[in-house]
Amino acid sequence: MSQTETAGETAYRALALQTRTRAVNGLSPAEARETMAASIARIGGEVAAAARWVGPDLRLVVLPEYVLSGFPMGEPVERWRDMAALAPDGPEYEALAAVAAREGLFLSGNAYESDPNFPGLYFQASFVIDPSGEVVLRYRRLHSLYSPSPYDVWDRYLDLYGMDAVLPVARTEIGNLACIASEEILYPELARALALRGAEVFCHSTSEVTSPALTPKEIGRRARAVENLAYVVSANSGGLHGIPIPGDSTSGGSKIVDFEGRVLVEAAGGESVVAYAELDLAALRRNRARPGMGNLLSRVKPGLWADEYARHDVERPNGLDGRPPERSWFTRRQQESIDRLTGPA
Repeated sequence: MSQTETAGETAYRALALQTRTRAVNGLSPAEARETMAASIARIGGEVAAAARWVGPDLRLVVLPEYVLSGFPMGEPVERWRDMAALAPDGPEYEALAAVAAREGLFLSGNAYESDPNFPGLYFQASFVIDPSGEVVLRYRRLHSLYSPSPYDVWDRYLDLYGMDAVLPVARTEIGNLACIASEEILYPELARALALRGAEVFCHSTSEVTSPALTPKEIGRRARAVENLAYVVSANSGGLHGIPIPGDSTSGGSKIVDFEGRVLVEAAGGESVVAYAELDLAALRRNRARPGMGNLLSRVKPGLWADEYARHDVERPNGLDGRPPERSWFTRRQQESIDRLTGPA
C-alpha cells in the first residue's frame, strides 16, 4: 500500500457542481454533437461563476455522470457510440480542458468514450483534467449493467493498457485523486483497491434518484469514506431533460463526505452551486498514519480474500470480442451470472 504524499496544497475547497443534463436521445449524430458542445459552453460558464461564488481556493470541481449526453435508452451500441461517445483526443475534451485551464482548477466528470483499439464499442469513462488542460486520469467504468466495460475485453485491454490504467490514481498538488462512476460506489472492492493505491479523494460522478430516505448509494458514499479514510465528492444531476422520464427524477443530493463519514455539505434539488466544502488533506493523512481501531485501511488483509474471491465464478471476463453486441446480450450476461450464483454449490 502506497500512501505517498504529493507536495502541494493540504487544504482547499472542492465543489460537487449540480448541473442539468440535456439528453441527446433521438437526435442525429450531428445534432447530438451540437447539443454536447452547447452543454460544455453552459457548464464552462457555471464553473466560472462557481469559482467566483466559492472563492480563489476552489481547486476541484466534479460534474455529474454522463453530463453531456444522458444515457442510452435502447439505441444500438453502434448508434450510441456515433452519437454520444467522445474521442479521447476529440473536440469535447479540448473544450473541457479549456474550462479547467481558464479557471485554473481540476475538473472531473464522466462521459461515454470511444477507443480506436475497440472501434465497435464504447466505454463509460470518468476523467480528471488538471489546470494546465491535461487529462491526468482516465478511468473506464468496470461495473456496468448495460454498457461495455474493459472487463468484457479483459485480456486485450490489459495487454494494451496494463492494470495501472484500469485502476488509475492521479498524484496531484491537491492530493491523490481517483474516480468512481455512479453505482460503482456500491462496490467496496473498487474503492478499496484505489485507496490501497493511494487515493485520498474519490471523485464520484453520479445521476441517481434522491430521496429523504437513506438510499443504497447514500449508504455507499458514507461507507466508502469510512472504510478507506477518504473524501467523497459526489455530484448528482440537477435534472435530466430531453427524455420521457420526468426531469427532476435525478436531481439533488450532491454532497461532500469527509473521511469519517460525515456529510459536510449537501445540495437540495435543481441546479446548484452550494455543495462545496474544504478538504483537509493534512487531517486525512494524520488519521491514516494514526494507530487505532478506526484506521480500517491499515487493517485490511488482501491476501486473505484473494484466494477466496478466486474460487467464485460470477461475471466472467472477455465476454465480447470487440464487435458491437445486441442490447439483449447484457441481459443474458446477468442472467448467466445469477444462474451460476444460485445453482448447485
